Amino acid sequence: MLLLAVDTATPAVTVALHDGTRVVAEESDVDARRHGELLLPAVDRVLAAAGAGSGDVTDLVVGVGPGPYTGLRVGIVTALTFGSALGVPVRGLCTLDGLAYAAGLDTPFAVATDARRKEVYWARYADARHRVGEPAVDRPADIAEAVAGLPVVGAGAALYPEAFPDAREPLHQSAAALAGLAAELLANGDGGSEVGGEVGGEGGGSRARGAFLPPRPLYLRRPDAQVPKNYKVVTPT
Repeated sequence: MLLLAVDTATPAVTVALHDGTRVVAEESDVDARRHGELLLPAVDRVLAAAGAGSGDVTDLVVGVGPGPYTGLRVGIVTALTFGSALGVPVRGLCTLDGLAYAAGLDTPFAVATDARRKEVYWARYADARHRVGEPAVDRPADIAEAVAGLPVVGAGAALYPEAFPDAREPLHQSAAALAGLAAELLANGDGGSEVGGEVGGEGGGSRARGAFLPPRPLYLRRPDAQVPKNYKVVTPT
């Protein structure tokens, strides 16, 4: 097994390789404006560091968000393209689940990432492997009561200390954590949703060891970029 994990749902462009036992190579670069430029070179470097080629990859996992529109698509499209070219399954994982797994907490907490527009993407967790309910996007002040007394992991918590006084690291997503979570799921026989397979549901409640999702963007709201409503139409004479 050689699992390639990528995530571009946050400012971190992050890539990792997992051999089923451990992470054998990883790389992360925090740059919210250069996802498209940074991802493929990072994949090449991680493969080279592991002494592997793209043909050695047997599985792909990609963070599906929630995250901003453009950056999130870079990772998903890249993973789907690799999967199609290599003929290997592509599975999605909630980006917040990766952050929760990296936190390693065994008591209740929450994860919050920056959603821009003075909002955060967030979810609550019973522990590092069990999410409670579905991810959401809200203003920090509107959820302060819901997470009161809980540690909150992620850059969203650090941005709004008045709403999240117990902010914790890690701030950014790690493909190494995403790969570790995926490897656990696969080792326990949870193939989950993948390209070409059955599309699993996203029901609420506590999720044991996270859950694979279809490799489709989890946006939660409309994109920031909009087509102008009153633009001048120029037609040939």
